[in-house]
Formats: sequence, structure tokens, C-alpha cells
Amino acid sequence: MSKNYVQIDPKDNIIVAITYLPKNTFVDVAGKTFTLQEDIKQKHKFALNDFNVGDELFMYGVLIGKAVLPIQKGTAITIENVKHASAEFNDSKEKFSWSAPDASNFKGRTFSGYHRKDGKVGTANYWLVIPLTFCENRNIDVLEGALSEKLGYQTKKDFAVDTDALISQYKSGASTEDIYNTPIITTKEEMSKNRLFPNVDGIKFLKHDGGCGGIRQDSETLCKLLAGYIANPNVAGATIFSLGCQNAQIEMMQNALKTIAPSCDKTVHYLEQQKSTSERNLIEEAVKHTFTGLIEANKIVRQPAPLSKLVLGLECGGSDGFSGISANPALGYASDLLVALGGSPVLSEFPELNGVEQEIINRCETEEDSNKFYDLMRAYSAAAVAVGSGFENNPSPGNIKDGLITDAMKSAGAAKKGGTSPVVQVLDYTEQATKPGLNLLCTPGNDVESTTGLVGSGCNVVVFTTGLGTPTGNPVAPVLKMSSNTNLYERMNDIIDINAGTVITGEDTIESMGEKILDHIIKVASGEVASKAVLHGNNDFIPWKRGVSL
Repeated sequence: MSKNYVQIDPKDNIIVAITYLPKNTFVDVAGKTFTLQEDIKQKHKFALNDFNVGDELFMYGVLIGKAVLPIQKGTAITIENVKHASAEFNDSKEKFSWSAPDASNFKGRTFSGYHRKDGKVGTANYWLVIPLTFCENRNIDVLEGALSEKLGYQTKKDFAVDTDALISQYKSGASTEDIYNTPIITTKEEMSKNRLFPNVDGIKFLKHDGGCGGIRQDSETLCKLLAGYIANPNVAGATIFSLGCQNAQIEMMQNALKTIAPSCDKTVHYLEQQKSTSERNLIEEAVKHTFTGLIEANKIVRQPAPLSKLVLGLECGGSDGFSGISANPALGYASDLLVALGGSPVLSEFPELNGVEQEIINRCETEEDSNKFYDLMRAYSAAAVAVGSGFENNPSPGNIKDGLITDAMKSAGAAKKGGTSPVVQVLDYTEQATKPGLNLLCTPGNDVESTTGLVGSGCNVVVFTTGLGTPTGNPVAPVLKMSSNTNLYERMNDIIDINAGTVITGEDTIESMGEKILDHIIKVASGEVASKAVLHGNNDFIPWKRGVSL
């Protein structure tokens, strides 16, 4: 993609500026030649022909907006002259066929993972500590303080200070000089090497603000989400705190786990504070249960597993005008490769499928799933309208600033993450991905709420594309950040794992970049390379309260 501008689809009547294009730049697209009538910013779009008020604009081959003012050929497409518009869709499926990509470079490849008794394979091995209500968050903090640093799992700091060493020296009668010569700083890498339980990647504390108050359905959904986290193959077991009187009762949690993972036999300890003789006794019991759980979890070691055991979350956030041209379609190709290898990519963020619904419906393998997707999208859209909003309000100020003018434009690019394969299963929030092939999961477009949902539905690794940059991570699954442009990768290299900007500069094709992505996923899944989010301890966790969240 070495040109200064590009027409993505032959049907498109707006063109993407790959670089900054000054006024009077000569343009030659699809047999039309003209000069730009104004400066066009990088990542933004300009008109291929004249538009009257009401005329339709197309990008990625789909309707993305309508002109609200006359637009002259060679001028910029802006929020002032275009409004959101998306194609109509219905619940009837059209014929669809798919040719799988050549995945021969990955035939026979494996990743080194943690095998669970239910047949799933984890890319990590964690123990969870979970409150059933926000009232228990303080106890979660106490447990974290008691265990994390002592066991070598401190991730909030780049180093630890070993004051105990100085105390020991003082008690043994050491001189001032001896004390000064005593090393007391331990790096994060050293702490990891000195972990008491080397086969356990960490203890994760899933604090939240739910479990009581609100509507009963919120607590039921929360328990299903938490059950999904316990059932996730990256988890060995859990310690659960209950106050006792909250909506999210222990029995509700147990029933959710039985429903979501009937074959799950992981150790789960339930502790109820209102039945405890004191808070101290509660904490003592929790520490001992967790410690013995870690002993058992440490007995599990990584072993080779087929790539079909990868459940890949597909996520984007902080998108820009290049996201739908480089990072998202490259991830989509990696998704198609994984499908060809028997794996399970999961595409979420339903507000960001607005405008491509009919394509998704056509790709559904069963009528049941196409109807389910249709109903979920209609219900979600209606809920947004009912509170005075709508999908058209989805683009953020950052999206708009970097060239994503309408939601349909943003959505058409975001959907590219899902590749081109058939949809084998449509899931509502908290439902589990159980079928090989491309799954759809109903989540909001909110970055963390969506990523939280993906992992709760079984994803053992996530790739998160971004054009503007984000530090987002997850407590349980490694989240790989991929930049849509090289400038971002160079500026925020400390939090970005993969650079898809080479597609824009022409060093990579969508296909070659897709293979690089899958190769990097395998290394991270095997524990050979740590994602930047894991290194920085980004443990973002926000349950969706199923109200309207775009």
C-alpha cells in the first residue's frame, strides 16, 4: 500500500488519504483524474465525485453515511457535511461460500499450554480471588497484600524493597557499613524467577462494584460472568468471598458454574463473612485455602497442544482511520488461518457491526444463529434509542479526530477483525464459545467491558487492535496490542506488542501480516513471550450491567 491514497473497494466513492495531501495534489482513481481542492489530513477521506444533499457515501463497499451538505469532488469528508447512515438488513439469509486460506505454514504447529481435565488448554495458569459483592472488596485488598508480593506476584511496581533483610541484619548485630552493603532491591524479573510456585502465573483479584443493589438480573449476569472466568482454561481454581446478605448468593454462583461448565471440577472455596466468627478468622481461612490451592495448581506444567485449542478474542479500541485498512483486516486473516486450523476466534462489540449486519447474517451457518443475531442487534439498537442515544453516537472524539467520521464507517472497518469465515455460533453475553470456527459474542463496544466479556466466554488469548494507543489488559488472558500505524508503535512501544503499520507502508501484505500475528500469538500462548499488558500488570475488569453501553 505504497500510494498516498487508496480506494479500498471498487464501490467506494470516498478515498482514504494514506499521507497528508496538500491542496492541488493530482489524483488518479478508478479512471477519474482531478486535483484536490483543499488539504486532506492523513487517515481522512475525500470525495471521489460531487455529492448532493441526501446522496449516499460508500467505503469498504458498504453504505457509511449520507451527505447533509453539497460536497465537491476533491474536498474532505467531515462530520459537518456527512451524517451516519447504514444499510438495512433482514433476517433472511443469502447464499454464502468460503474458501479457507492456505494454512500450510502452521500445519503441525503446537503451543505449550496448561491442559485441563475438561479438555480445554490454558495459555496461563492463575488462581482467582473473587468477591460476590462490592462489600468484600476490602477483604480482597487484604488478601492481595498478604499474598502477592510475598509469593513473587507483585505487578504494580517495577521493583520490591526487601526491608526484612535490613531488619535481619540489625537483629544480628550488623554494622552500619554492613547494612549499607546489603542489597534490598529486587526487580520484577527477579521476583518472577524466585516465585515459590513457578508453574502458577499469578493470583488475580477480580474486584467489582456489583453483586447487590440494582436489578436482580445484574447479579445473575455477574455470577455467570464470574463462573465463566473460573471455567476459563487459564484458571486453576478460585477463592470466593461472600458477605452473606447480598443478591449474588453463593448458591446463585454455584448454579451458574454448573450451568456454564457442568464438567468443571476445579477447586473453588466459598467463604461467607456473616458466618465467620471474625474478619481475622475469615482472612486466615482465605489465605490458607488459597495457599493450598496454589500448591495443587503448581503441579500442572505446560505441555504441547494443537492450535485448535486456541480461543482467540478479537477486540479493538482507540481506532483510527488506518485501523480498518491495516490492523483489523490483518487480524481477520489471522482469524481465518485459525479457523482453518480448527481454532475458535470470537468477534465481539455488536454496536461496531452496525452497517454490516446483512453480511454477518449471510455468513451464519444456521438459521437459528442468523435469527439470534438479528434479534440481538435489533434489541440492542432499540435499547440505545430508548434512552435517547443510538449506534450513531458510538465514535469517540479520538475516532473522529483520526478520520472515523460515522459509526458505519468505524463498524465496517472494525468488522474486518472477524475475517471472512462462516459464523458457527452466535452468543449472548456470558454464553460460552464451544464450537470450532468464528463465534460472535454480544458485548458493548466499550473496550474493557468487551474484553472482560470475551474472556468470560472462554477466550484464552486476546488481540486488541488500536490506532491511537491503549494500555488495556485483562486479569486472566494475555492481551496483545497491535498498532494500525508505525508512528504509534514507535511512540508507545512500551505498551504495543505488534506493528501492523507495515501494511500501510507496503513492507507487509494483509496475508504476511496475518501470519506474523498468528506466529506471535503462538509464542505468547506458549509462555515464550509476555504481552506488554501482562508485564505492566494491566488487569482491567469491568462487568457489563446490560444497560445501554456503547
